Amino acid sequence: MESKKSKIYKNPTVKIVIFQIRYSNLFMIENKIGDYQTKIIEKFPESSFTVKREMIFADVGPEFKMEEIKPKETIGGRKIWKFRSNNRYELNVLTNSLDISSKKHKSYYGNGESEGFRDIIKFAVDNFLDLIPIKTIKRIGLRYVDDSPIPPLDTTTFKEWYNTALPLNRFKIDEVGSMNFEVRNVKSNGYEFNYKEQFFPEKAEGSSDFKNRYTLDFDGYATNISAESYLEVLDKLHDLIHNEWENNTIKQPVKDWMEKDKEET
Repeated sequence: MESKKSKIYKNPTVKIVIFQIRYSNLFMIENKIGDYQTKIIEKFPESSFTVKREMIFADVGPEFKMEEIKPKETIGGRKIWKFRSNNRYELNVLTNSLDISSKKHKSYYGNGESEGFRDIIKFAVDNFLDLIPIKTIKRIGLRYVDDSPIPPLDTTTFKEWYNTALPLNRFKIDEVGSMNFEVRNVKSNGYEFNYKEQFFPEKAEGSSDFKNRYTLDFDGYATNISAESYLEVLDKLHDLIHNEWENNTIKQPVKDWMEKDKEET
């Protein structure tokens, strides 16, 4: 997470970044999706289509049999058109939302030589709005989830790395199994955000051993905005999240850690 002039770290902590807009349910999207695919195929060459079914759950008696469920008892399904960009970005289009995510996030603004997440968002959304006459975006959101480095596990050192909201004055971090903190709908300069911290053990991939993880989750959003102003609002949401992350949450040891090459961490 960075401003236009801020540093792009060698080893950023971002695990996933997600952008989403929501709008009124539009049935016309199904007829326009082929044209949209043609517009974005240069950057999103891979595509697929899925239908997510939604079932009615009923209170049934002991004589109930699975074969008695009939297809008409499903509530249709949500159609999802998926587009991928060389395994870096994933774009999903639904009749009431569009989202883009990346698990290989480098920067929001880019560095002049390579595109940033903002460039990809602008390309995808501008082409979408060219085809779909949306006037009002019901919700626009930007979310960063960081898989943050953990220092030697003692409370004093942890506080030197993070301005944490976890209750470490009461519970020592090396004496708990897990801790969570969450605050929602925080108002800031006309926008809102949700903030979450999680400290928990997770089984290492391919191993029976557990590894402690510490995640920071920033979710900024605005509601009922003009579609024409989406990019301006998005930049402000990014700046809000960046400030919360860099100025209010992480401290210098984390920044030093991100300056190292991955093999050094």
